[in-house]
Amino acid sequence: MNITLNQTDSTNAQLKVVLEEADYASKVDQQVKEFSKKAQIKGFRPGKVPAGLVKKMYGKSILVEQINKLLQEEISKYIKENDVKLLGEPLPEPSQANIDWDNQKEFEFTYAVGLLPEFNLPLDKSVDGYAVELDQKTIDEAYENIKRQFGKTTNPETSEEGDFIYGDLKQVDGEFESKTLIPTTRVVEGKEQFVGVKAGDVIRFDIRKAFGDDNAALAHVTGLSKEVTADLNGEFEFTVEKINRTEEAELNQELFDKLFGKDAVKTEEELDAKIRETIKENYDREADNLLNRNIIDTLVDNVDVEIPAEFFKRWLQVTNEGRLTTEQIEENFDKYTKELKWSMIKNKIVEENELKVTNEEVVNSTKEKMLAQFNMTEMPEELAESMNNYAQQYLQQDNGRNYINEYEQLLAEKVLAKLKEKMTVVEKNISAEDFRNLSF
Repeated sequence: MNITLNQTDSTNAQLKVVLEEADYASKVDQQVKEFSKKAQIKGFRPGKVPAGLVKKMYGKSILVEQINKLLQEEISKYIKENDVKLLGEPLPEPSQANIDWDNQKEFEFTYAVGLLPEFNLPLDKSVDGYAVELDQKTIDEAYENIKRQFGKTTNPETSEEGDFIYGDLKQVDGEFESKTLIPTTRVVEGKEQFVGVKAGDVIRFDIRKAFGDDNAALAHVTGLSKEVTADLNGEFEFTVEKINRTEEAELNQELFDKLFGKDAVKTEEELDAKIRETIKENYDREADNLLNRNIIDTLVDNVDVEIPAEFFKRWLQVTNEGRLTTEQIEENFDKYTKELKWSMIKNKIVEENELKVTNEEVVNSTKEKMLAQFNMTEMPEELAESMNNYAQQYLQQDNGRNYINEYEQLLAEKVLAKLKEKMTVVEKNISAEDFRNLSF
């Protein structure tokens, strides 16, 4: 057997494998013998079928199977031993369709290979991070939301300020139309149009003026993304179908227990501290997520690395046959390229810093998420064994895909933590309201 890798340019190569009969003959003969023991052919007792007959009837398929298996093993071994950094896996060249399996003794296989070159990480780039400062408006909104969420809902005939009005929102000179729920508290200009209305009434308004040119409010009302609502304007009509009104819940022990568990909070002062703590934790988590995205975008946009573009397109098509068309690949190629670059960056950080994720970390992380689903902070001793079994079962589902996903997520978290150490994070103070209005 002879394997050679001929580099055609900086990111492409051809892998050639030459097999002689001695490389595969013994494997084929062994497989024929094994098949003879199991084959059930009319006229022969089980396990007594002559090897020559098996070879005559099934020899070609056994030959193809054993050679393909041998190729996979030897190519993988070659790539590992020679530390070849490649994109995906080698793709067979079309010429292999012309093999004469009946008569050839020596075989030559060629593969297209996409090479991933060495590159330097642009760790000298700075990224923006945010320290979110809570303002009273955010706290007040939290109280309002809690009182509404746990309050009693009614459907009055006529609307008042503070009600939620459900109906059909339609663009006058456009195609947009959707059922939606409009909170009258979010209306900035022309609020009087939304007060005193009944089912069947039609309200006409300028959507951008009505919601104070606030893309976050427009996204909430329309269900569209902030990026799409940035270009949304003009006259809209809203046909009222139903009025929703919530009688605010009282701040009492019953509400405290519903929010944070029995007797965890006993006074309004404790409630206020707990609400502020919870909101701060949520904003800190969102700020960290935004920082992670800024780090990824900064590195991907500034890394100087050449990729084998044409090979990448072909590899995407081959590995997603029936799921991705050539047109879809071309349309989304920039996105695929960014994902590839981030994968390369992530792998480089893992390799250079010897980052690892243990099985124990995967299992513990899974159990923590399960506890969070049940709103539990600690594992009760009597549930420890059953929770551990449940976590193991979950991780084994879908042929271990859940395990792989959890592993990859933990590894990505370690990569981002390492990048935060290595890159300069410029932390900016920002109010909660301004942070909400950032384009995520």
